[in-house]
Amino acid sequence: LKDQFDNLDKHTQWGIDFLEKYAKFVKERIEIEQNYAKQLRNLVKKYCPKRSPKDEEPRFTSCIAFFNILNELNDYAGQREVVAEEMGHRVYGELMRYSHDLKTERKMHLQEGRKAQQYLDMCWKQMDNSKKKFERECREAEKAQQSYERLDNDTNATKADVEKAKQQLNLRTHMADENKNEYAAQLQNFNGEQHKHYYIVIPQIYKQLQEMDERRTIKLSECYKGFADSERKVIPIISKCLEGMILAAKSVDEHRDSQLVIDCFKSGFEPPGDFPFEDYSQNIYRTISDGTISTPKQEGMRIDSKTTVGKAKGKLWLFGKKPKPQSPPLTPTSLYTSSTPNGSQYPIFSIEPVHYCMSDIKTGKPRIPSFRSLKRGYFCLQGPALEDFSHLPPEQRRKKLQQRIDELNRELQKETDQKDALIKMKDVYEKNPQMGDPGSLQPKLTETMSNMDRLRMEIHKNEAWLSEVEGKVAARSDRRHSSDINHLVTQGRESPEGSYTDDANQEVRGPPQQHAHPNEFDDEFEDDDPLPAIGHCKAIYPFDGHNEGTLAMKEGEILYIIEEDKGDGWTRARRHNGEEGYVPTSYIDVTLEKNSKGA
Repeated sequence: LKDQFDNLDKHTQWGIDFLEKYAKFVKERIEIEQNYAKQLRNLVKKYCPKRSPKDEEPRFTSCIAFFNILNELNDYAGQREVVAEEMGHRVYGELMRYSHDLKTERKMHLQEGRKAQQYLDMCWKQMDNSKKKFERECREAEKAQQSYERLDNDTNATKADVEKAKQQLNLRTHMADENKNEYAAQLQNFNGEQHKHYYIVIPQIYKQLQEMDERRTIKLSECYKGFADSERKVIPIISKCLEGMILAAKSVDEHRDSQLVIDCFKSGFEPPGDFPFEDYSQNIYRTISDGTISTPKQEGMRIDSKTTVGKAKGKLWLFGKKPKPQSPPLTPTSLYTSSTPNGSQYPIFSIEPVHYCMSDIKTGKPRIPSFRSLKRGYFCLQGPALEDFSHLPPEQRRKKLQQRIDELNRELQKETDQKDALIKMKDVYEKNPQMGDPGSLQPKLTETMSNMDRLRMEIHKNEAWLSEVEGKVAARSDRRHSSDINHLVTQGRESPEGSYTDDANQEVRGPPQQHAHPNEFDDEFEDDDPLPAIGHCKAIYPFDGHNEGTLAMKEGEILYIIEEDKGDGWTRARRHNGEEGYVPTSYIDVTLEKNSKGA
């Protein structure tokens, strides 16, 4: 390699270029890791729930598992950032520093080699110049010798010419000898420098270049290892993240999610009762058995619908009082009664039965058993959110009240701790006046006590509402259980008018009811006699009563209570003039009669 200086120059440059190429590769890998981690974090941020502190979204196990997976993925993204940071510090940064040092060292070695080569070239030029000068002087000396010999042999030449030629010959010979000695010295010096150059200087420079290239190779090997170690260090943590995702997947419980759905949407309302059987053929069969349809004899005996319903309402059934009819029996719009000689009465149609039935089908309005509940639910949807959550179903209202009570208890505990701390601080100030003025704590202590009293009143009020709701829910459950037993025990057939009997011919039929108007919203209630008052109430707040079925009231107005709150937040009330409707329970102060409570 003594004569391969240029090739070694190219090789060392290639080594540095390869080092920088690998450093560029590591840099791009770091950028990929950083972008990957950034995209993962953006993905987690995009799908993480954005809930306010008061958000009460049901925490299903599937949702919790997904949120845990997002957390683990966020940790995984953090580990990718750790990989990028480790590669940047341990590999890329080290490579760039070493590349700079390597360029400096290579430049120094190459400069030393070039200087040695330049010095050798200079010695060669000096030797070559002395050689050429010696050669030139030798030729001049030969010419002087030839001139001297020619003059010496010429008989015509003068002695002075011969002497002059001899002196010129001696001068040229002396100069040739001096140049010969100088050439010999330069040649010896050049040979020495050349031997030193090729056997000492250049090998030493090449050895330094070799060591530099070997260190570069070792550094690349260390960087390769560090590149892999940066990834291997985070593998245990990444494995834990993946195990956390697997555990989150195993934590999904479909039965618990179903129970959460039930608890979330459970209203506490009673299911609708059974539809009673309505026998529309009784009038036809009895008309046929009477033989003919005659004209009414007593046209003044038009039946009052309210009186009829009131009488039917007072009948006792086999297992208690007959429930309010779900839909009125099919009767003509104009119905009269006629007496027979034996005292029995039979209905007489003033219009044809077929025409009546067709018109009733066209104009009749279907009714559902839970009409009142639906109407109240409609009012609740239309009305604003109330402080006692009376706009919610009983079960949801109970949950909301319980949550509020828990929050108030936590706030009360904080205020209590603050009060205790203030009292202790006040005692310290009283014992050590130099630390502070005890009177300066009195306003804060008074404010804390006031907050505690306010929170206790709020807790007491909410606990009263909660006990009220729980009592009503328990009462509803008892009534539902009782109605289920009656439904299983009751046998026989219900007549259209509400009497039980085993014989259709012995059914006790009450006076027929007048067909209600199809467009009446509260026709189910307006057909009854006015319900008896079970108490009275005083309006605490004014209520506009814009919604249909509600009753407007002014602050301080006294109303009769005819139906208690069934857990939906509405109480049925009546004015002195007989106007009835529903009012919010939280807007009134209710006083019930002892003998009528729970009716």
